[in-house]
Amino acid sequence: MNKIALWSLLALLIVACGKDPEKTMVVTGNIAGLKKGTLYLQKIQDSSLVALDSLEISGDGKFSFETTLESPELFYLYLQKEDKNDYNDRISFFGEAGTITINTQWNAFEGKAKISGSKTQEKLEEYRQVMSKFNTRNLELVQASSRPEYREDSIAMDSLNQLNEKNILRGYLYALNFALNNKDSEVAPFIALTEVPDANKKYLDSIYNALTPEVATSKYGRALSDYLQSRQDEE
Repeated sequence: MNKIALWSLLALLIVACGKDPEKTMVVTGNIAGLKKGTLYLQKIQDSSLVALDSLEISGDGKFSFETTLESPELFYLYLQKEDKNDYNDRISFFGEAGTITINTQWNAFEGKAKISGSKTQEKLEEYRQVMSKFNTRNLELVQASSRPEYREDSIAMDSLNQLNEKNILRGYLYALNFALNNKDSEVAPFIALTEVPDANKKYLDSIYNALTPEVATSKYGRALSDYLQSRQDEE
């Protein structure tokens, strides 16, 4: 074996040995029907959406990305395709160490996405499935308020508004309880920060104090701690 080949082999071994499987995420999958486009792996960093990696796809919708992460957090797959349609082109998912598989279709990129391999994502989907019922009910009540039989009847409109307020409150309570009941998942501080940040501080304190040590020191656990401190400073 010549010296160049030997050094190349040693370099590959050093890189391979340097990877920590507990901090390495592989995102793989297939975009059915995609002939040409650019796929980006993205995440929020310093309040901005940044691209971590990209892949030019031509003729085959299979893809694979690899990145490191300190703890589970939200990532995005953004598909830039030549269909002049800026909608339905970004999939959000909770990334974590290990292999995450995302299969979808080019013309229903977000809507048809099937995500597997992330326990944190499963928890987020469980939460969103229930919350979608509250959101649907809220939309129904808003649409009803535009009907003549309600607009012309103040008593009926007041009743409708009360139903809407109760529905919103139930959604808030569900979000808070879900976070409290999932103290061992990074979804808990994520929900507190993104879904109910304006909730009474004592409830957010309860969520943070219930977190397991591992989750409390995760990206969103630390962010929740910082957020609570900022609200403390404002009081």
